[in-house]
Parts: sequence; structure tokens; C-alpha cells
Amino acid sequence: MNWMRIKGLMRKEVYEIVRDPSSIAIAFVLPLVLLLIFGYGVSLDARSISIAEVVDQPTHLTASFLAELQRNQWFHPILYPDQASAEQALLHGRAEAILWLRSDFSQIALSSGSAPIHLTVNGVDANQARIIQNYISGTWQVWLQQEATAQGGHLAAPAVADTRVWFNPALASRDYLIPGLIAIIMTLIGGLLTALVVAREWERGTMEGIMVTPVAKTEILLGKLIPYFVMGMGGMMMSTAMAVFLFQVPLRGSFAVLFGTAALFLLTALGMGLAISVLARSQFVAAMVAIVTTFLPAFILSGFLFDIRSMPQVIQVLTHIVAARYFVAMLQTTFLAGAMWSVLLPNALGLAILCVVFLGLSVLRFRKRLD
Repeated sequence: MNWMRIKGLMRKEVYEIVRDPSSIAIAFVLPLVLLLIFGYGVSLDARSISIAEVVDQPTHLTASFLAELQRNQWFHPILYPDQASAEQALLHGRAEAILWLRSDFSQIALSSGSAPIHLTVNGVDANQARIIQNYISGTWQVWLQQEATAQGGHLAAPAVADTRVWFNPALASRDYLIPGLIAIIMTLIGGLLTALVVAREWERGTMEGIMVTPVAKTEILLGKLIPYFVMGMGGMMMSTAMAVFLFQVPLRGSFAVLFGTAALFLLTALGMGLAISVLARSQFVAAMVAIVTTFLPAFILSGFLFDIRSMPQVIQVLTHIVAARYFVAMLQTTFLAGAMWSVLLPNALGLAILCVVFLGLSVLRFRKRLD
């Protein structure tokens, strides 16, 4: 390889980037927009859930329990006169659940510890239904203990849980989602950057001019790879800064580890884009293939939103060829837990294998021929 020729190809690529701002938009504007949309628009936290409340016999205990619900940020209670009107509210989507305090609430609430309440939950969204159940159950237990203590009694319980939450003590879904979102964005950026720019060379006919020069195919690929690697790392640094300073996601690991894992992943993503560009010489085809083969698998099969362990066994095996799977695990660990090498090293190894495979495929399939 001749580094003077590689520098010349890199300079040519920089001129192409300056003349065509779409690459800059992909590297910097796209992460900005996606982070703002997903960071503020996507949340797994259930808040202000509409609860239809029905009270058969109002007492100071029912008022106390309803006040406990009102104080929670999770619920938006609405009082209904009877069960029939509450069911109509549930059917028409004005409420997500019905909390019915029966007439014997005050008699047995503190005496036996049983729940004289009836909860009906809209189960269309199964995840939210489970969240509502857990929230109501937790609020009920807290209220029982508070009322028993206030009356000088003690609520008998078979066990008392001493809960400690590691890595995300605030239980904020944003702290979990933003690192994974960075991996999804970098997958899209890496795949689109190289796939589109090489395909653009074929469409414009400038690739033929490169073919007749004495440059080797590895020099052509490096001349394409290095400038977009620098741009991709710039987008990564911008995304990290937004995560830490705008969304207040804690970065408990070292920046050096974050930089190293991001560089390894970006090389893999760029290798995927190069492999696509070798096979697809049209920008439209390259963009569609890049989205289908990089973004969608990364979004669905990386563990970003859906737990891989809950997937069928066949799909779990399939996730091992999705590069974002490894990067999501490394990012979430680095941000929330720190440098846990027992997690980082196996995922880095899997990512390095995919990096070699994609870059090797690009080198093998690229030919200095027009056919």
C-alpha cells in the first residue's frame, strides 16, 4: 500500500463531503434528531395512568387510601359514582383501570390484611397492565403499613423485602434507553455513510476514473473508510455529550473504554456499509438494503427495547450475528455500571469477529472491474 495515494483518496473524499452535505447530515444531524425524538418521546415509565375509582361506602380510611393514590406520580385518579359508569369509561378508553373499594373496605382493611378492593385492568397493552398491577399492589402495601403504624398497631407480614436497586437506582427508563439508542444510531450512520457514498461513485461514473489509476483496491477502501470513520466518531462524541449533559445519563465507566468500544463498533458498521456498497451500485438500493439489514435488526434484535432472553431460542441464536447486540450491552454497562470486564470483553470479542468478517468480505468482493 502507498500511503501517499491513500492520502490523496482521503483528500478527494473530504472534498466530496464538503460539496455534498448529505454525509454531514447523516453523521451529525441524524443523531441529533433521533436522540431528541427518542430521548423525549420514548419512555417505558408509566406515568399519569387514568384510574377510575368507585367507592361503595366513603369513610376516612377510603379517603386516606385514595389520597395515597393521588400523591403518586403514576396515577391520575378519577372518581365515578358507580361500577357501571366506570366500566363505560374503561370501554371508551377514558381510563386504563378500575379500582373498586367495596363496602367492607373499612371493616377488614387493617384487621386481616386482605384486600377488600377489586382491580380491573385494560389488558390490551400487557406490559402496562402488569405495571398498573404492580403499582397498585405496592401502593396498597405501603398504605396498609402506614395506617397500621398510625393506629399504634403492627401489620403482620410473612416477609419484609429490603430492596436495593443496582446501576439504575432511580429506575428511570431513559438512563437505560439512551445508551442503547446511541448504538442504534451508530448502526444506521455507519451503514448509510459508506453504502451511499460508494454507490454514489458508481452512479456518477467517478468510480471508473478511480479504476484506471494504479491504486490498489485496499487503498480505495481505506481512502473511503478513514474519513467516514472520523465523521462517525464525531457523531458518537456528540451523541455521548447529549446523553450525559442533556439527558443526564450517568457515565460511570471511563471515556477511554467508551471510545475504544465505539471505534470497534463503528469499524464493524462501516464494514457492513462497504459490503452493501460492493453489491449494490444504486444509492436507492443501497439505502434500502442498509436500513433492512442494519437498522431494523439492530432495533429489534439487539436488546435495545426487547429482552433477548425472553425471545424464542432460534431468535436468540440469530441475534449473535447482529453487531448492535454486543454494542448495546457494552454501552449500557459502561454508562450505568462502569468497566465490568466480564461483560465488556466477551462482547468486544464477538464484535471483533464480526468486524473482521465484514471488512474481509468487502475486500474479497471488491474488484477493480466494471462488470
